[in-house]
Amino acid sequence: MKFSEKLKKLRQEQNLTQDDLAEKIFVTRTAVSKWETDNGYPSIESLKLIAKLFNTTIDELISEEDIEIKEDLELKNSKINHYIALGSFGISVICAICLFFINNAILFGAITGIGILGACLYFTFTQLSLTYFKDKKLSKKQIVYNKFREVLSAVLIFLVLFAVIRNI
Repeated sequence: MKFSEKLKKLRQEQNLTQDDLAEKIFVTRTAVSKWETDNGYPSIESLKLIAKLFNTTIDELISEEDIEIKEDLELKNSKINHYIALGSFGISVICAICLFFINNAILFGAITGIGILGACLYFTFTQLSLTYFKDKKLSKKQIVYNKFREVLSAVLIFLVLFAVIRNI
């Protein structure tokens, strides 16, 4: 039985609503709903509170299948963050190129802001997409690719800032 099913069963046996459970373990009802639909997993602290509330152990709550589902969910989120990073990168590159050809001060300021925001989002989502892999054994190719992305984000921020400084 999966964690989501166990949690729902335990909650219903105690005649608790999702709101009631959320209040007792100091989370939102939305969090409980995500846990019961396999769209998320509780933190260790929440698991401890759940186990204590239902007079069980964490080991009884979590199965091997739950661990696999959680890893799949983390990988999916990592991929989504990767695609957001790539989109942000594209926006920043387009903005950086446009900055070299713009003479209008207002438009220049707006595109500069968008370019810097895109570069910062690229760096942020690149880091978020890498969090899944930090505990995993990475191949040399993956390590080189990850370092390349970090350097690329720094170059991108520099390119946008260079375009701004050049036109000031």
